[in-house]
Amino acid sequence: MITTTYGHQDAPIVLIQMVDDHDLEGMEAEVAEIQSLTDADFCLIAIKVHNWNADLSPWTAPAVFGDESFGNGAAHTLTEVLQYVSDRRKTYYIGGYSLSGLFALWAAYQTDVFKGVAAASPSAWFPGFTDYMKEHAIHAESVYLSLGDKEEKTRNPVMATVGDRIREASEVLKSQKVNTILEWNQGNHFKDAGIRTAKAFAWVMQARAVL
Repeated sequence: MITTTYGHQDAPIVLIQMVDDHDLEGMEAEVAEIQSLTDADFCLIAIKVHNWNADLSPWTAPAVFGDESFGNGAAHTLTEVLQYVSDRRKTYYIGGYSLSGLFALWAAYQTDVFKGVAAASPSAWFPGFTDYMKEHAIHAESVYLSLGDKEEKTRNPVMATVGDRIREASEVLKSQKVNTILEWNQGNHFKDAGIRTAKAFAWVMQARAVL
């Protein structure tokens, strides 16, 4: 995997984010925004994803736009990610935007290494995911969820369920006594992705401080 590191490499807090080329273009601004929202010393490791739909999907699902379906490569991807979070003296958080946010949520069900999940506009519409949440216990202490207030107003019938699913996900986590918040941002899915992700990371870092 190709990684890019931001912040201080020796920091006690490490943020993990799966990214694509578009994300990387805005990473410095995202890191600056996190720094403006928290005083915590952190290192952010951005991990480049080769095949977005395949590498971040927990299980197969049919295409919802275009003709590219979703694979089941998340387990393999997580195995590689775990190589970067092996120092148990540090505190790790995982987060991301869109399908990367969904992967972050799923990853926290597989391992207890991540203390918080920063899921900004995650792909909560992903078939079967909220059912999976109901049947399993997440290992993270805190989970941040967000969505743009126009994201569910789409003609795509699958993606239009994202509002109902993110509300459902929030209620599932609350019923399981997980420290969580669901924040609504202005705009559609493509607005301010880096800023939204920065807010997500800052929240889980601060939530850890007050637990």
